[in-house]
Amino acid sequence: MRGLLLTTCVFLVSCSSVEVDDYAERQPVFLPERFFAGSLKAYGVVKNYQGYASRSFVADIDACWKDGVGTLDESFLFDDGEPQTRVWSLSQNGDGSTYSATAGDVRGVGTAAVSGNAMFLDYVLTIELEDGSIDVSVDDRMYLVDDNVLINESVMRKFGVPVGEILLTIIRYPDVEVSCPE
Repeated sequence: MRGLLLTTCVFLVSCSSVEVDDYAERQPVFLPERFFAGSLKAYGVVKNYQGYASRSFVADIDACWKDGVGTLDESFLFDDGEPQTRVWSLSQNGDGSTYSATAGDVRGVGTAAVSGNAMFLDYVLTIELEDGSIDVSVDDRMYLVDDNVLINESVMRKFGVPVGEILLTIIRYPDVEVSCPE
């Protein structure tokens, strides 16, 4: 009987998932309009489905807000010399805790929720490959650990099966000015 009870408890715990609201009391409070403003730099690795870190990258990010819309202009350089760019647009949904997110290689509109020191962003990313492209669902989880440091972990899935991960740290440089588009 104890074995059955223990097995049931382990099963129930493994089925529960972490929600962004679980971080409501965590500090420092993550305000996207404050963190994603100015000059940022990201350092990260891309891991395959087996957990092997197959690529690394550095990204320069210029972030600006105007009329409630944030623009994150990201310039990546991968360790194999490949450059990539992505321009995100974040729009606050008016409720103080959710955002809509779009980018050129994101299919449709991503949804983000913020609570405490965390922001969870879900979207579908189109990845270009040598023989075509694939769409993967991305579960992006960001945690503000300091006013100027954000840890980001992403899980990419295809048909619900994990196919890769991205792990990165974003550092904000509040004293460096960026030129924002008019």
